[in-house]
Amino acid sequence: MNVSVELSLYPLTPNYEPVITDFIKRLRASDVQVATNPLSTQLTGDYDTVMKVLTEAMRPTLRGEAACSFVIKLLNVAIEPGRVVEV
Repeated sequence: MNVSVELSLYPLTPNYEPVITDFIKRLRASDVQVATNPLSTQLTGDYDTVMKVLTEAMRPTLRGEAACSFVIKLLNVAIEPGRVVEV
């Protein structure tokens, strides 16, 4: 089953940029499709693969010194970045 995930990372620290860029670098080193924009990051791929990538990429961020919040939306349809899903 293919899925799409949209997520936003909000580090609760004045020095937030390195936390975000390190997280995105970990995502991009994976086997899932990754697209970023100023507000969020989108992942598309096989469900098991996407969830494994998220788990592995989030762990160092959550273990870091900065408190942070992840907002995650999961869609059971693989969408291409920029594509509108019609209902």
